[in-house]
Amino acid sequence: MPRVLLILIVALLAGPLGGAELTLRIEPRWQNGALVVPSGPLLTSEGQTVRVTRLAAIVSEIRLQRRTGGTVRLEGQFGAIDAETGRLDIALQGVPDGDYVGLELQLGVPSEINHGDPGRWPAGHALNPLVNGLHWSWQGGYVFLALEGRWQEPVGEERGFLYHLGTDARRMTVRFDADFRVESATLITLAVDVARVLRGQRLAADDESESTHSGEGDDLAPRLAKATERAWFWLGAEATNPRVIAAGDGPVARRHQKLGTLLAFTVPAGFPQPALPADNLLTREGVALGETLFYDVRLSGTGTQSCASCHEPERAFSDVVALSRGVRGKLGTRNAMPLFNLAWASAYAWDGGQPRIRDQVFAAMRNPLEMDAKEEEVVGALGNDAAMTETFAAVFGEPGVSLERIGLALEQYLLTLVSADARFDRAMRGEVALTEEEKRGFELFLTEYDPARRQYGADCFHCHGGALFTDFGFKNNGLTASAGDGGRAEASGLSTDRGKFKTPSLRNVAVTGPYMHDGRIATLEAVVAHYDHGVERSASLDANLAKHPAGGMALSSEDQRALVAFLRTLTEVRWEH
Repeated sequence: MPRVLLILIVALLAGPLGGAELTLRIEPRWQNGALVVPSGPLLTSEGQTVRVTRLAAIVSEIRLQRRTGGTVRLEGQFGAIDAETGRLDIALQGVPDGDYVGLELQLGVPSEINHGDPGRWPAGHALNPLVNGLHWSWQGGYVFLALEGRWQEPVGEERGFLYHLGTDARRMTVRFDADFRVESATLITLAVDVARVLRGQRLAADDESESTHSGEGDDLAPRLAKATERAWFWLGAEATNPRVIAAGDGPVARRHQKLGTLLAFTVPAGFPQPALPADNLLTREGVALGETLFYDVRLSGTGTQSCASCHEPERAFSDVVALSRGVRGKLGTRNAMPLFNLAWASAYAWDGGQPRIRDQVFAAMRNPLEMDAKEEEVVGALGNDAAMTETFAAVFGEPGVSLERIGLALEQYLLTLVSADARFDRAMRGEVALTEEEKRGFELFLTEYDPARRQYGADCFHCHGGALFTDFGFKNNGLTASAGDGGRAEASGLSTDRGKFKTPSLRNVAVTGPYMHDGRIATLEAVVAHYDHGVERSASLDANLAKHPAGGMALSSEDQRALVAFLRTLTEVRWEH
């Protein structure tokens, strides 16, 4: 049954647990120096050069050993760290004041949680897949530790490595013998030395050393798990200031709580819980206004183009052309992304430059190559429409049209565009059956390309796994660089992000072509061919693609057709051609 997130309940705030606030801060290291991820070239104990592009883990089962005897178990408290995003602090509550002589933690989660429904965890929780990015979806369970990167011999091409440690057998226990005191708010700093994790690990092409997903009979996973347990160091404990948590109940949130008919947001079965904007609660009236504005050409500078001009509803709100055209026929620089399941994203546009849907609305309206709108002209045009001003007053509780309110209304409407009922979903529910070819395509989709372990899949799940069919990450997927388009680097300012673009969802992929950030690939068959044998190597190429042979995966023509057949099952009936 679908889970319903009641919009009427803004937040459920647990009462204080009592005791002190304890923060564990994890510092990645490489030998004696700090490790910044993504890293520059690093020399391993085997004389090879590596670049670390991902270090992420889940922490649980935290225990503190009292000086006077006995153990404090912090049951039900979890943490997720990710070095690339800088999320390295784990906040713990309810720790008794006192003197301690040891600390223990696990990398991983207990078995019942590992095999449970990841959709149970609320927005923002460490075990919510949107937060940690470490759930294996249909394969089941969490990745406890992800270590990824690139490697190279002194002479030779650069390749990728992916180490994913998971399954119940791979839970790792880390113990520290150290004297420390917890009183009020305390910070404990720990270090994990990635050089120690890789010590003695010599990488070679196609010999089982470049990847592990902790499968049965894989002896690399236990070796890496043991090395990980021994790679941790205690750096110190100190008193610190308690965190200040803002109430976050602004005027917009108060207005929406009083006005209109609140709508329930239904989270489809298998989907994680999203973090909906607390200052823009969904109302029936607000969504209706947003839908009206979506088709209103007065939002453009020429009064000729609406949002729907580049986001056609019959194409899952995507565009039919490679580079979308704005007002006055101006050619844009990127393909218009489809608009569905936006509630689960944490950043918008191909480069992730906009943190909220409303910000993306404003960016499109102001962009001279898109809608090229002037705020005063748009507000004036809508404000001179008596029916429109009456609608705005009914939705927002007082007269007045503003750009902020236009963004809020459009955000409400766009949040309701949920896609979760493709033929694939119906097959998963047992309502219809996939063909044998489609089943083969699904098998390829979920299977690693790892010839050393006799696996010859298509490796799609690394970036497109899970019910949303995207990890919302930013990846270089082996395209020839676009002239003048730095991708993610244009938003982050990091040179290491050049050539990276947002992973699009594969839902509705049969109708959202042309494909890629600039629409350069016209068909699904050509997309599959690109990943099979057309990947161009570069410094920022995703590690999973970089571990494939230079000549590609060499899937048979039958397997490529099967993969396309499966991808077509991800399109909803309402958008099927």
